[in-house]
Amino acid sequence: HVQLVESGGDSVQVGGSLKLSCTGAGDMFSMCGMGWYRQSLGKERELVASFNSDDGHTEYADFVKGRFTISQDNAKGTLFLQMNSLETEDTAAYYCAADCVGWAKGSYWGQGTQVTVS
Repeated sequence: HVQLVESGGDSVQVGGSLKLSCTGAGDMFSMCGMGWYRQSLGKERELVASFNSDDGHTEYADFVKGRFTISQDNAKGTLFLQMNSLETEDTAAYYCAADCVGWAKGSYWGQGTQVTVS
């Protein structure tokens, strides 16, 4: 049974930084398209950033470009989201997502980690 587990959420002041982590099982992330999503109260879940494990290509939502960085450590089976210059609008639950092939074929979501900016 594959699980994604996020960590790193916290309460920070405007302008602060946080680094979120997402761990999976073994080397599964090397076979997955990965992404960070967020959902704030009363809003739909939205894509924040994505990472293509095949070529390392990254994409970002316009509202985080230049402030957030997605990265992956395949050896440790961990996905990261470095968040800088945080704004109150970044307050949300952040979710890790994986769409995988190979032995871990399937789509997965983590349980979310809360980021509060004030």
